[in-house]
Amino acid sequence: MRRKIPSTSMLEAFESAARHLSFTRAADELSFTESAISRKIALLEEYLGVKLFSRVKKRLQLTDAGKSYSLMVQQSLDKLEMDTTLTMAHDAGRIQLELAVLPTFALKWLMPRLNEFNTLHPEVTIHVTAREEPFLFSEAPFDAAIHFDHPVWANATSTYLFTEELIPICSPQLIGGKHCRKPADLLNYVLMHKTGRPEAWSRWFELAGCPDARALKGPRYNMYAMSIEAARRGAGMALVPRTYVMDDIESGQLTVPWEMLVPGAKDYYFVVPEQKQASQAVQVFLAWLLKVAEQYRDVSEQVHA
Repeated sequence: MRRKIPSTSMLEAFESAARHLSFTRAADELSFTESAISRKIALLEEYLGVKLFSRVKKRLQLTDAGKSYSLMVQQSLDKLEMDTTLTMAHDAGRIQLELAVLPTFALKWLMPRLNEFNTLHPEVTIHVTAREEPFLFSEAPFDAAIHFDHPVWANATSTYLFTEELIPICSPQLIGGKHCRKPADLLNYVLMHKTGRPEAWSRWFELAGCPDARALKGPRYNMYAMSIEAARRGAGMALVPRTYVMDDIESGQLTVPWEMLVPGAKDYYFVVPEQKQASQAVQVFLAWLLKVAEQYRDVSEQVHA
């Protein structure tokens, strides 16, 4: 059955005119005459049976239907352009892996290690996209994800990597050295929170033996990367996954004011939908990922010891 889709030329003309609210500027952008743009939009309105533009005091405006349709058309054209570009960039001699990863995990843990994988497996191209929230594989162009466990992955295979461990960090300059004298001293500084973990600092102080209502106060950031950078700049104390700050601690940019790791509420998993489990790229990447995750767990055990 033939799809009910207007021509790309009509949609491009409409999208440009809607964005500029001007047939003249759309004509300049697309290298058409203004009358050609007007004609294409008239044909589109006829095809849809809906008025997309109106004129109020000689000024071009979108109708309500035009506003809604313009957003959908822009998104569709953007996706079509991206899909086309990705296809043009496809290298038939290599295998591809589209990977969704938690943003700060990608930046602080995966990317520093990924060059090792690229050296070992030059035949595989990894495309990494940051995704904060869980998603349905059926609605996203990914072969796999590194994420927390979640019910949305019900029809996928989740392979355990390691457990999140939270550790307090700050700038050495903030405390005039590397450590505080006792855990309660941290309460004298600004405590920075992860938006989705408002109770984390309270739990840390309870386990440290000094519960305090002040542990709930302080600014909140929706990404660990933000609080890590704020801590580096001396804005206060952050409680973050140790995986994200090992290099910063080793380099001396950050310090641990009180050495106490707290198991986080999350475990990291490599998640693969059923239809992608036989993928060569997935299998090769997973084998490497399990090896480096085990190395990380070994280091973590040494820290606890």
